[in-house]
Amino acid sequence: MSSIQTHVESISPANGQAAELTELKELNISFCYQCEKCTNGCPLTFAMDIMPHQVIHNLQLGLVEEVVNSDTIWVCASCETCTTRCPNEIDIAHVMDRLRQHSIIRGVKAAHRQAPIFHETFLSSVRRFGRMHELTMAVEYSLRSEGVNGLRKQIRLGLEMMRRGKMKIIPGRWRAGKEVDDIFRTIKRK
Repeated sequence: MSSIQTHVESISPANGQAAELTELKELNISFCYQCEKCTNGCPLTFAMDIMPHQVIHNLQLGLVEEVVNSDTIWVCASCETCTTRCPNEIDIAHVMDRLRQHSIIRGVKAAHRQAPIFHETFLSSVRRFGRMHELTMAVEYSLRSEGVNGLRKQIRLGLEMMRRGKMKIIPGRWRAGKEVDDIFRTIKRK
């Protein structure tokens, strides 16, 4: 066996969970050779407990629990800077999104209670309207995260945004309804 083959085998996902995540993402995280371009380009590393390149490395090692329990997956803004910078075209932002979903499914408690609520509220808005409708999302998020008091805190800001035309009361029309429904249907089946 050549040294190249040995090295490739040594960075393959170490257990069934890492392999499962790799299959679900249709990505091969074993292509990562830890160049750290993802981490160096990420604008949010100051708030992360595990850097993006370390997330991929931990997944390669099968340390799924450590990654799913980290704040990093919730801090990630999915700006795709990491994905764009990756020389091996690993969709790291997509991996982070899958890890968030995996965390929710497993019932892992996030250190920041509002992060999963925001994530679920955002997806709910997209599912209903085909895109994010700011007013609906703000109301739902405020109610789910802090109850009526949370909504009261946001009323003045919301009214000012509507007055300036920054937030619409009625969501805009969208043409991609069937496509968005198909995406959510496909994800639900998996």
